[in-house]
Amino acid sequence: MPDIIHLLPDSIANQIAAGEVIQRPASVVKELIENSLDAGATHIILSVKDAGRTFIQVIDNGKGMSATDLRMAFERHATSKIRSADDLFSLTTMGFRGEALPSIAAISHIEVKSRREEDELGSLLVISGSKVEKQEMVAAATGTSITVKNIFFNVPARRKFLKSNETERRNIFTEFERIVLVNPDVEFTLIENGVETLHLPKTGLRQRIVQIEGKNTNQQLIEINEETTLGKIYGYIARPEFARKGKVNQFFFVNNRYIRHPYFHRAVTTAFEPLIAANEKPGYYIYFQVDPDTIDVNIHPTKTEVKFENEQALWQILMVTVKESLGKFNAIPTIDFDRDDAPEIPVYDPSRTSSMPKVNVDPGYNPFHSHRTETPQPKVPAFGWEQLYKGFEKEKELVDEIEGRTPATLFKPAGGDRNLPETELSPEHYQYKQKYILTSVKSGLMIIDQHKAHVRILFDKYLEQIRNKRGISQRVLFPEVLELSASEAAALPSIMEDLEALGFELSDLGNHSFAIQAVPSEIENAAPAALIRSMIGKSMETGSDVKSEIQESIALSLANLTAIPYGNTLTTEEMLLIVSQLFASPSPTYTPDGQTIISVISDAEIEKRMQ
Repeated sequence: MPDIIHLLPDSIANQIAAGEVIQRPASVVKELIENSLDAGATHIILSVKDAGRTFIQVIDNGKGMSATDLRMAFERHATSKIRSADDLFSLTTMGFRGEALPSIAAISHIEVKSRREEDELGSLLVISGSKVEKQEMVAAATGTSITVKNIFFNVPARRKFLKSNETERRNIFTEFERIVLVNPDVEFTLIENGVETLHLPKTGLRQRIVQIEGKNTNQQLIEINEETTLGKIYGYIARPEFARKGKVNQFFFVNNRYIRHPYFHRAVTTAFEPLIAANEKPGYYIYFQVDPDTIDVNIHPTKTEVKFENEQALWQILMVTVKESLGKFNAIPTIDFDRDDAPEIPVYDPSRTSSMPKVNVDPGYNPFHSHRTETPQPKVPAFGWEQLYKGFEKEKELVDEIEGRTPATLFKPAGGDRNLPETELSPEHYQYKQKYILTSVKSGLMIIDQHKAHVRILFDKYLEQIRNKRGISQRVLFPEVLELSASEAAALPSIMEDLEALGFELSDLGNHSFAIQAVPSEIENAAPAALIRSMIGKSMETGSDVKSEIQESIALSLANLTAIPYGNTLTTEEMLLIVSQLFASPSPTYTPDGQTIISVISDAEIEKRMQ
């Protein structure tokens, strides 16, 4: 009987490894840029086409590679970072496994040019599906240029499961954002489909955050800085008043590496608990510098999960540091002298003189004189306003007749909701504590949550407007400027069509800024920039590519933000309108996200309590 166990060919082993390391185009971007950083690059150019499906290129000015090193870099487990097993626990660089480049080469076409500063010529290496097709000497600039084309060309099953271009583009922005936030001393350029969309010159940490998240972020940041024997904790947290219910920027970095750490996240939220609502999330950019021997980054292929040796002690230090910064951020006002847009303060020049401002005065005017003065009075033209009111008498009589009628008392759900008992509503409604609407029904007392009921009504309305593209726009007199972060700007195109269907009109100002020219007529008094940012955040949280799910998410987000809040006193007519519109909904008993709107206390339960 022949042996059945054998070694896999390198090409298949690399494809298996690629399944762990390379999940999507964003994974390629992450690995290539980290290699450039390890090479000491001070300027990195990332260029992508079709959200990385067909073309990803990373060009750096690092130290480059020799011809031998370039060939060895694409062998499995070939690395310059590790000499012995002990080195695994004292790493200060990014990539170290030696799996990234061979994994990328296994599922794409790769072309690499690299030259060291001391070499006259560089090396060109072309690989397709782990097979070396060409290697030769060429003229090249100092550094390395890696081009990856047609990702997953030989693994059609993996390529088929890639998301839409907008989703993959958003993932690339997410990885790019995590890298640039921890390397402010490196210049980055992002080019999409041949157009430069982001340029980040070298700067300080605070200004790098502002470059990525927008100028409005600068006023939100509170600095934290604490150094102990266990390590250093520094960075910025957002002021409590800028906490959000939706997606917020929350970043942890350790030794210049992005990580996820729910345990430390709990330390930050514990410090914020007395200052923000229970359903709000604080923003933060927190950096740890610890001894490499005290952490283990080798527990996950993407290296985003890190195990700390002194987690409990660091938890306490982090929580106290955040609390201390929150406690004193209002005590001492700070001035940021590093701002790029800081106004220039003029120098006093004693030789220059200023003229006194002139005021035009009418010497003949006397407010105590009657109109029969010598000063001629302007003649007011007769506009004939009375003519505008003609023809309204009959309409007024019709309104009075309608208001005098007794409203209908029987409302039935349009969709026949089985969870709702047959109810004969009383024309009289009562508001309880500016939160609930109480009305008598056949079976007892019905309690309606006014805010949730309005959410249900508005959700149905907005969803219909989006699907039928019938939103009514209201032009604004003074357009508000909406400044988005790089990741938010990447997510905006996926929902732009639906925003326009609702009635929003945005014009691109460049540099991730947009002018809000028009808003839906129903929300003209709301803050449109906050509404749009919230809807973008909701879309980014769901991460869905299904059009109907995105539309429902936008409609629900807008309904939650514009519905009648708790604490508003309602008139009888307003309560009647809410109740009638609610029972015209196909699902009046629950909100779109499953919260209860209606509760009925039966007559039997009331009588039992009164005994």
